[in-house]
Amino acid sequence: MNRKDFLSLSSKAAVFLGLSATAISCKEETIEKTNNLLNKTAKGTAFGLKSPKIDNVRVGIIGAGNRGQTLIQMFDWLVKNNNATIVAISDLKKEKTDKLNAHLQKTHGKTAEAYYGNPDEWKKVADRDDIDLLIIATPWEMHTPMALYGMEKGKHVASEVPIGTTLEDCWKLVETAERTQKHCMMMENCCFNNEELWVLNMVNQGVFGDLTHAEGAYIHDLRIHLLDEKYYEDQWRIKHHLNKDGNFYTTHGLGPISQYMDIGRGDTFDHVVSMSSREKSLSDAAKSAGIDKFSNVKCGDMNTTMIKTKLGKTIMLQFDVHTGRPYDRLNTVVGTKAVHEGYPSKLYINDDELAWWGHNWLEKEKYKEYREKYNHPLWSKLKSQISDNSVGHGGMDFVMIYRLIKCLNQGLPLDINVYDSVLWSAITPLSEMSVAQNSSSIKVPDFTGGTWKNKNKTEMLRNI
Repeated sequence: MNRKDFLSLSSKAAVFLGLSATAISCKEETIEKTNNLLNKTAKGTAFGLKSPKIDNVRVGIIGAGNRGQTLIQMFDWLVKNNNATIVAISDLKKEKTDKLNAHLQKTHGKTAEAYYGNPDEWKKVADRDDIDLLIIATPWEMHTPMALYGMEKGKHVASEVPIGTTLEDCWKLVETAERTQKHCMMMENCCFNNEELWVLNMVNQGVFGDLTHAEGAYIHDLRIHLLDEKYYEDQWRIKHHLNKDGNFYTTHGLGPISQYMDIGRGDTFDHVVSMSSREKSLSDAAKSAGIDKFSNVKCGDMNTTMIKTKLGKTIMLQFDVHTGRPYDRLNTVVGTKAVHEGYPSKLYINDDELAWWGHNWLEKEKYKEYREKYNHPLWSKLKSQISDNSVGHGGMDFVMIYRLIKCLNQGLPLDINVYDSVLWSAITPLSEMSVAQNSSSIKVPDFTGGTWKNKNKTEMLRNI
């Protein structure tokens, strides 16, 4: 970034770069720091990371709110089968840790050590010498410091999305994971969903031919939750919408697409362009509800972010939690031989010969044949367990936790590594940077130290 380009940025650049307001007031220094964040290099030494086998993974859960209440249930089968043990739990509020322990008592006949009341109580979980894995399910801004602290204390960490909200966060995570050689995984559950794994299986078996384009999204009307005084503790989530503009929730759409395209395993993101629509729906909802403090919202109703990969593939990501649209992750995959669109799922297979007006989705019976033939072996293997744990977003939460623990049990690389985690998360601050510069093209840093050039398939199909 040259000086002229930088001077066009507002002081809000500090937010998405991870720099202090004091630092950004010193323009020359900040230009240098910005260039450093965009051009740093990693070692790549955490790719394919394996740790010694852990027969029974001892788990500490930090965050007992909406997400923590679901995630603890995903461990039930693993605890009963001696693959994992919940050792400790932490939250600001005792009533929330009490709820987790009530579940553990009812399901397993014992409780976990509970830490609550003090904002730093969670550190006592990471400080324990009888914990192997930290599960982080707290507000976004706490994910990075908790993951960093956990790795420094010798723990593997698995964080809810996003794992980092600034470029500085992302680099700290990579550097710490490489130095400590501890697993650092972002728990992107959509990568483990039935439809996405089915598409991934078809991609890897050549059904789509060569991929050229994909589309993903997080379109989810969250207005009632964002405005509710209790749903998000201290209404933390809506505060991001008051001061920033971009795509704040990239990974539900981007994670599966990255696995389809072998991102980090033969290709990677090159640059990003992002723009947001005007904001209207969330502030109107706040005004209608008489909540004046949320009547001024900076984040546009719809953000559209375009990504170009090094090998020339394109990705469109959309983000809209303001408007009353039905839920959609798009899950569109375009290849030389086939096309898939989600919500509802439909598949098109090219004929061997070109045809007039041949653009018809597969009929129900033919579609069903492809679903059965290419159903991902994980979902076939875990059919009964998934059915018993469907409370976790239809089963994908269970599959995610199952794979996390089983990989640790067997000493295998995790399905989502630290490089995947930070790359998918980094699109948020990069989108904010692009929006702030009238949709300028922004370079995507190489968080992998060049290891993305090594062709590999995602670990999702290995050692099932």
